[in-house]
This record gives sequence, C-alpha cells and structure tokens, in this order.
Amino acid sequence: MESSIHPLAKKTVIYYLMTTSILLIFMMILGVIMLLNQGEMIQISPEWFYKIMTAHGIGMVGVAALGGTSIMWYFLSKYIKLRPSIFLQNFTLSLIGIILIVIAIFGFNFSDAWTFLYPLPAQSAQFYGVTGPLLFLFGVLILGVGYLIMYAYLAARLIKEYGGLGKSLGWDYIFRGKKGYGPPPAVVATTMVVITNSTAVIAGAIVIIGSIINILIPAISMDPMLAKHLTYAFGHVFCNATIYMAVIAVYEVLSHYTKRPWKSNKAFLIAWNASTLFTLMIYTHHLLMDFAVPTWMLIIGQVFSYANGLPVMVVTAYGALMIVYRSGIKWDFASSLLFLAMFGWVAGAIPAIIDATIVVNHVMHNTKWVPGHFHTYMGMGVIAMILGFMYYFNKKEGSMKHNHFDTFSIALYFTFFTGIVGSFLYAGSMSTPRRWAVHMPEWVLSDQIGAISGIFVVLATVLITVRFFTGLKGVGKTT
Repeated sequence: MESSIHPLAKKTVIYYLMTTSILLIFMMILGVIMLLNQGEMIQISPEWFYKIMTAHGIGMVGVAALGGTSIMWYFLSKYIKLRPSIFLQNFTLSLIGIILIVIAIFGFNFSDAWTFLYPLPAQSAQFYGVTGPLLFLFGVLILGVGYLIMYAYLAARLIKEYGGLGKSLGWDYIFRGKKGYGPPPAVVATTMVVITNSTAVIAGAIVIIGSIINILIPAISMDPMLAKHLTYAFGHVFCNATIYMAVIAVYEVLSHYTKRPWKSNKAFLIAWNASTLFTLMIYTHHLLMDFAVPTWMLIIGQVFSYANGLPVMVVTAYGALMIVYRSGIKWDFASSLLFLAMFGWVAGAIPAIIDATIVVNHVMHNTKWVPGHFHTYMGMGVIAMILGFMYYFNKKEGSMKHNHFDTFSIALYFTFFTGIVGSFLYAGSMSTPRRWAVHMPEWVLSDQIGAISGIFVVLATVLITVRFFTGLKGVGKTT
C-alpha cells in the first residue's frame, strides 16, 4: 500500500535539500581552494589549509548524509506512516552540530581532519585551547545523536510494520521459502542503513566521549589502536550509509519513469543482506598499514572489501540497465543524473578495490589515489543521486520541467568531475601524498588540472542549485 508523505515532512524535505545544496557549494569551493594552493595558483598558510581540509572533509560527509536522509524519508513515507517530528528533530540537531563544528574550525583553529584521530584533539587543545576540540567533538556527537534517535524510531516502525528487521530485510523469502517478492527496495535499504549506521554511530560516540574525557582529564587515556578502530568503524560506515540511503532514489525514480516496478527478488534481497554484514567489517582496510592489527582482521579487511563492492552495486547497476532497456523512458534531469550515478558508483568502487589489496595499500593508501576513488563514488555517485532527487522532488511536488539548460548543467558537471577524479587518480599513481598543504614541482600539474576542473564543477552545481530554488516556488503551492 502506498501513502502520501505528511505535509510537514514534505516541508522538512525542502529544508534538508536547501541546506544540502548551499553547503555543497561552499564545501566544493573549499575543495577548489585547496587544489589552487597545492597547484601554486594561490597561496594560503598551512594553518588555513588544514582548517579548510577539516571543514571540507566532514562537511561533504554531512552534505551526503543530509541529502541521503531526505531521499530515504521521502520514499519510505510511501510505504510506512512516519512521524514528521522525528525527521525535523534530526534536521535541527544536525544543524546545531554543523554550527558547532564550523565555529570550532574557523573560530578556534581546530584542524585535526574529519577523522579527529585520538590523541590529536588533546594535542590540539595544548596549542589552541580546549574550546575548539570540545566544540568540534560535541558538534559531531550531537549530529550523531540526532541520527541515532531517527534510526531507533525507524527501527521501531519497521518492526511494527513487518514483524522484525529480519523480515524487512526479506528473510522470509531467503530462508523460509516464502513465494513472491520481498518488501519494497526502499524498505530493504532503510533496514540495512538502520542496522549498520546505528552500530557506526554508537562506535563513534564511544571514541568521541573518550576523547572529550581525555581533553578534560588528561590522566584518563584510551588505547590509540582501539580508538582508531572505533573512529573508522564510525567514519567509514557512516560514509557508506549515505550512498545506501541515496540509492533509494534510483529504485523509486527509475521505476516511476519506466512504469516498471523494481521488484525485490531473492537475488536482490541476498545482495542487500550480504552488504549489511560486509559494510560492518570492511572498515579494517583503513588499518592495513598498522602492523599491530591482528593478521586475521587485515585479511577480513582485504577479502570483504573485494566482496562488498559486488552485491548491492552489481544488482543495482544491472537492475538499472534492465529496467531502462526498451522502456521508452523519457530522459530528463532526474532520470539522467540517477542513471549516470550508477556509473559513478561502479567506477568509484574499482580504485577502492585496488587500494584494498595489501601490497598496493602499503604504497597507495596515503596518496591522492584514495580521494580519487572517494570523489568518484561520492561526487559522481551520491551527490549525483541527491541532485537528481532535487529535480525529481520539484517535478513531482511542483511543476518543474526539463530544458536545454539542464542538459548543459549535467554535461558540465560530469565532464569536469571526471577531470577532478582523473587528476587525483593520476596523482596517486605517481605517489603524490594526500593531506599535504605544499606539493613538490612534479605534482603541481595534476593539482592545477584538478583545480580548473573543480571551478567548472562549482559553476555547474551553482546552476543546478539556482534551478532547484526557482523550482521550489511551484512546490510551495502544494505544501
């Protein structure tokens, strides 16, 4: 049974998307500034570079999370009646967390990167005072609490509606031989996100609270390796969850455009169940260079990083091709971006799988190869899905129509985003380090190519955002 989204939730989707689009432009500008500095086209101090790097890293994850959440809630509302106050509460706590993080970075000089690896916050406190690290950590903690509350509520609704999270993941069809098709893809994906990201946020809360205590009471310390595990169990899974939320738009929108239902067959359900398990395990590929980590854990990091790239990604990419094939689909901004996002997701996974090989990882992991893969699946995958949903939302809830301006924006965005990720991957292949404010002469050319490409990507994103805001006028009449 399908139901309509609550009017308050619809307005809250607009709040999410407005915030997402504005933050996206600012975060992209910060990324371009870093590339311009590395490419010796402008000059900023190392102190400012690392503040910008910190803001860009955590800011882009926040952008993806806000956009992905709006997609998940909007489409899940078709199948389950949801209380919009929870949705609004998560937005409010996210906004508070973002404000605290921005104040910490630019007001109190916190520049320990989005990973805030222990004991860096405490060491930063010795140089710049405790205010910056505490504001940053409390900001991330508040943001995480907002998501944990939302996931707990969604888990309760899924359990009530389907009789358990196992059933909303399709276990009746996988293990008990139930005939037909499982729960809608939006329900299956939401269940996966609730399980994996709740675990991630709890891991993050533990290490954040430990860091806060260490700053206030230095005598109380944590094991640095345990802290690193908790940090990456939080950060890596949280980043992954953004694409699993955003991909719901691919299922729903392409199904709507082709008038072909995207069915949850057994292969689809098995893929999502496998990814639920694998996503919780593969953060260990960030620890392949840590000799103190048990060998069995490093093997898990390598093997399951290979495996995780296949289940959902292959099923979704193949499904997108099949649902579109001979469907007579009308290509517009939403359908084009969501279809192209499949390319971004698949293309981004390839260098990630290469980097997950231990012998390669030892050479490549601390190079620009890693932001190369990350920007591919994030910028050309997750963000493309969010931008596509922004157009779809205005079209579905308002009266927005595709024009040649939109076609130009898509071409501009994907052409020059390919330039960014290409420059990163090329730089990584010749061992250009990531997170360095100053580069050697032989690395500068790739930085300049990335910077110029980035400027055009920002321009394309501004054009897309302007179209989104102008389209909201029609939506306002229906909300």
